[in-house]
Amino acid sequence: MLRSKSPDMIRQEIYAMLCCYQAIRTLISQAASHSGLDPGRVSFTRTRDAIRGRISDSGSFSPSAT
Repeated sequence: MLRSKSPDMIRQEIYAMLCCYQAIRTLISQAASHSGLDPGRVSFTRTRDAIRGRISDSGSFSPSAT
């Protein structure tokens, strides 16, 4: 699950995951509020998958290709 090897990079990776988790939960809360739904009824997994589907890979690169 974690790719980093050094303690500093592991901390950074965990912090990034927590930031993403919080951003998704905030998005769920705002969307549910806007739609008049209970946020607990909105699937975290489906929301995450929908976000992944909207993110473009055009800006990504492989570190080995540099």
